[in-house]
Amino acid sequence: MKKKDLELLLQKIRQPAAIKVELEQYSTPAPIAADILWLAFHNGDIYEKKIADFGCGTGIFAIGAALLGAKKVVAIDVDKEMVRIAKEEAERIGVEVEFYVMDVEEFAERVDTVIMNPPFGAQYANRMADRIFVQKAMDVSKTIYSLHLKKGVEFIKNLFSSQKWRIVEEREYKFPIKASLPFHRKRIEWQDVVMLCAKRL
Repeated sequence: MKKKDLELLLQKIRQPAAIKVELEQYSTPAPIAADILWLAFHNGDIYEKKIADFGCGTGIFAIGAALLGAKKVVAIDVDKEMVRIAKEEAERIGVEVEFYVMDVEEFAERVDTVIMNPPFGAQYANRMADRIFVQKAMDVSKTIYSLHLKKGVEFIKNLFSSQKWRIVEEREYKFPIKASLPFHRKRIEWQDVVMLCAKRL
């Protein structure tokens, strides 16, 4: 599979009709997801590995990892409607993913790699949610690929280093957040985000 083919497949994943602002359900765009998955694949962190997607939404990272030959993929989200859509999309595309409706803090299974777009932690009701996701990923894996707002990424880097994890790669993206809530004034709001790839020392 070529990277462009992966991106085209990911673009076809259905999006929800509505999102929940308190959960910061901003879907990862297919070009960004494909770029991160392609990097992880070429780094040897997907093929024949056990992968987890935390806060999976409609399953873009989980489905992409399965397409790239992961041995096992588990995906979790607290929103049962998102998980329902993700299951349907995985079945339609023809990949095997184990989906769970649960809070990320309840997950206890060991995996090789976590690939995730956690809540940015920008909404008041969801402050520090990204840190909770990162901490859980460190508890259960050896390698993490995670997206974060650029303006708060230094805190996440410090969290990694405080627990003897090493940042091995960073990539910056312009992340489009489409107007989907009453307080959104622009059709698309562009956010500067950073993908951190971290490994346990």
